[in-house]
Amino acid sequence: METKVFSFKVENKEVDEIIIGQGNFTVKTIEDLYDAMNSSYSGVEFGIGMNEAKPKLTRKKGNNTELEKKASELALKIAAGHVFVIVFRKAFPIHVLNAVKALPTVANIFCATSNTLELIIAETELGRAVLGAVDGTSAEKIETKEEEKERSELLKKLGFKK
Repeated sequence: METKVFSFKVENKEVDEIIIGQGNFTVKTIEDLYDAMNSSYSGVEFGIGMNEAKPKLTRKKGNNTELEKKASELALKIAAGHVFVIVFRKAFPIHVLNAVKALPTVANIFCATSNTLELIIAETELGRAVLGAVDGTSAEKIETKEEEKERSELLKKLGFKK
């Protein structure tokens, strides 16, 4: 079989936050991810799906059944070994990403976004791999002074700047 490379679109109509990454030792990683998400930001609602190579299945865990279903179905559609998907609400990636990245069972983070995105996937005889992510649309201009001011105000409103 020849290697195929293609894009896989991840629609995000509800504008949930999504983290997609790759880990190892799936039975432990999904527990580690649950603990990291649950303890890193109070009130975060989340679901996790993670693909395991042996046995060939998608594991799931979370504190919100709707998000757990969404994350595990997305991971299954991606179908790449050891890839995990975290879908969450009531927090931003900035609140949880360091806790996720610090896990010894996490090997890579492809994206952390609320945008619709496309994953670049390679498929071989052995299986699939995520090569990277196209996160959102292309920039078209450099921000103006007014847009810079708006950005600053938004950061203040969200509590990230004084």
